[in-house]
Amino acid sequence: MPAVQKLYNACKASLTPNGPISEEGLEKVRNLLEKIKPSDVGLEQDAQLVRNWRGSLTERNGGQRSLPIIKYLHLHECDSFSMGIFCMPPSSVIPLHNHPGMTVLSKLLYGSLNVKSYDWIDMPGPSDPSQGARPAKIIRDCEMLAPCGTTVLYPTSGGNIHCFKAITPCAIFDILSPPYSSEDGRHCTYFRRSSAGDLPGSIEVDGVKISEVTWLEEFQPPENFVIRRGQYKGRVIKT
Repeated sequence: MPAVQKLYNACKASLTPNGPISEEGLEKVRNLLEKIKPSDVGLEQDAQLVRNWRGSLTERNGGQRSLPIIKYLHLHECDSFSMGIFCMPPSSVIPLHNHPGMTVLSKLLYGSLNVKSYDWIDMPGPSDPSQGARPAKIIRDCEMLAPCGTTVLYPTSGGNIHCFKAITPCAIFDILSPPYSSEDGRHCTYFRRSSAGDLPGSIEVDGVKISEVTWLEEFQPPENFVIRRGQYKGRVIKT
């Protein structure tokens, strides 16, 4: 059975409209995603090009007016989960964004990128995310180079708010459970560091001092930030 079919079958058995049925079920999905190679999803040629990649050609064009186009290869989506691959050209960026109430598994198939992720710091009292900045703590700020381990982020931990910047051409296989759904209140919201100068660098929550706080505010990505639908050329999944 093709590796991507095994992965789909595990997702179908372990993921629900409320997320993973158990930590054990999630681990089964993670183990199978861990084994996925570019050749399993029709990206062997792309991965081969990256192995021979020696730097960027984009600088020769001078100032680029539009951002490099990111492609999304759609494999499957249902109420319980979505499977897809983001193919990112060098220096392309997916801005900081959240995954409300969602568990996300990500596997870097080839290439390298910078990843930065945060989790919200829960403050006592009511909070309206659309009103000003919210405090967050940094979870990860590093370079990832394939092959590397699958990462998992949870609704309130593991770096639920993250951004990617491609160093070389790269591809990320994402499984979201449950997927984004405006009807169910799971919108994709983008964030940036707040430019307000009067926000504290450390705060106290329930008597515990948290230092190195980052304040994030909602924003609309630039109009030239585009993710286009690409053609998936890998093995067809039998649903």
